Amino acid sequence: MPVMTILSCKILQDEIIHLLENDPQIDNVVVVKNNEEKEFAAKMDNVGLDYDLKVLNDIPPVSERDDSKYTVMIYLVELALHEFPKILREEIYKLLEKVTPYSDGILLFYGLCGNVLDKVEEDFRDQESTCPVRILRDDKRIVDDCVGATLGGCDEYLKTLKEFSDQGTFLFTPMYAHSWREIMRVDPENPEKTLKMLKKVNDITGYKRVAKVHTNLGYTAGFDEKVEEFASIFDFEILEIEGNQDVFTNCYSSMKKEMGLTDT
Repeated sequence: MPVMTILSCKILQDEIIHLLENDPQIDNVVVVKNNEEKEFAAKMDNVGLDYDLKVLNDIPPVSERDDSKYTVMIYLVELALHEFPKILREEIYKLLEKVTPYSDGILLFYGLCGNVLDKVEEDFRDQESTCPVRILRDDKRIVDDCVGATLGGCDEYLKTLKEFSDQGTFLFTPMYAHSWREIMRVDPENPEKTLKMLKKVNDITGYKRVAKVHTNLGYTAGFDEKVEEFASIFDFEILEIEGNQDVFTNCYSSMKKEMGLTDT
């Protein structure tokens, strides 16, 4: 049976665990060891999910596998790449080529990310019959980014942005809240300098609020506290909105069907 690789930004690790917890067809989970997996592995341990932690080169390629098990391989990518869209695209394309020999299908847990990944399925069309590449999309098109995916797709994302258009609003999922200092490149050696600069940027751009996007997943602790910390530092109002898992669940199920698997 096939190997599905989920190549994902670390910001979406909770959504991956939710899928793994709720798919009884999975026989094996392999987490690639690449210095980005520690937090994810700890969460897997916390919920009692079994997995193998391996360096990619120690995993047998698909051509050498001969078993009847359905395996999901998780390859997490660093957050810092989001700041440089062109570099993100280059790195993702390199990683797709790197993991293809180990995969029967690759599901990218990314959105357009500044439109740099809009052609990814087309650019890897030559391996369609052996290892199709798919990216997160709703029923109309590729989602804009991780927040858009969490809100349920492009239409819901646009609706939310219009509702908040009177003032700039950050949209925080639990993992975004957990990682905001890393995402916004706050210098751990001199945080005050970075925060002072961010405050000026927020004032210039008109950002006044932060909205908590409830994913209904409990894998990342301290969501409320992290959002409150962020709001306190920048003197922001806190709003609350509901997200869902529809995009992730639907894309995962669709990928399984393409690979000859059917949901139970």
